[in-house]
Amino acid sequence: MSLLKLTNAQISLTVSSRGGSILQLVAHHPTGDQPLLRPAVVSEETPASASGCFPLVPFGNRVEGNQFECNGTRYSLAPNTECDSHYLHGDGWLNEWQCLEHGSQHILLEYVHAQGVYHYRVQQRFELEDCRVLLTLNVTNLGKNAMPFGLGWHPFFPLEADTQLQAEASGYWQEEAQWLAGAHRADIPADLCFSTAQPLPRRWVNNGFSGWNGQATITWPQHQQQLRLVTEPACPVYFVFVSDPAFEEGYCFDFFCFEPMSHAANGHHMSDLGGLKILQPQGSLSQRMTLSAENMA
Repeated sequence: MSLLKLTNAQISLTVSSRGGSILQLVAHHPTGDQPLLRPAVVSEETPASASGCFPLVPFGNRVEGNQFECNGTRYSLAPNTECDSHYLHGDGWLNEWQCLEHGSQHILLEYVHAQGVYHYRVQQRFELEDCRVLLTLNVTNLGKNAMPFGLGWHPFFPLEADTQLQAEASGYWQEEAQWLAGAHRADIPADLCFSTAQPLPRRWVNNGFSGWNGQATITWPQHQQQLRLVTEPACPVYFVFVSDPAFEEGYCFDFFCFEPMSHAANGHHMSDLGGLKILQPQGSLSQRMTLSAENMA
């Protein structure tokens, strides 16, 4: 395991090979550094679940029943964590990545998965450009069969009293038992309607949102700091997660998750695959996310 750092006059990034995760992303100000992601313990031992951001590959979230069918073949997925009965968020966040390149302004990591249902190679590139970091995921199907793939990230953002989120949506999926995505509805609850900037609710939230244009803005007015998130190609789905002290001991509404995804949760069971892409053997899929720090002063 290793820690890798990129820095310039405006922002700094610390990446861990454990889970291909980001441990720190900060904007530099004369008065001190402002975290743009949830600050994590900078250690080789920090798991992705306690990081500031980790990748979702070969897809994000869960598949109902841990089973799906593709081209007439039924596949079964094994649970991959002790806290969930589902195969959750893929494999990349739970495994060690290899560093292929580490330049002054870029890092290239790679992870190869060759067991279970999915066999693939994924590379994740981190680049600093002035006040922004560009993250690019590229996955290649190494299996013998065509398979549905999707990509995304699971960022954790600081949550303060005045934090606001803006991200368009035309609908959302209700949450069902075992944290699965349920029925899709167009009538988004008022406290979850982020098409105009508004605060995050202080209650349990675990919902995917449809009709996204791939752009979002997070604002911390107290620090006169703003972060602009852009995905290319534009991700059609985002997930919002706010935990609860009754579920997570010690949680005090100090972070929330805003997760860009190239597909809907449980897309394996949707007629259109919910945005998942069928990759033939040796076929590839790429996704980019840009995080830009903006000073509001």
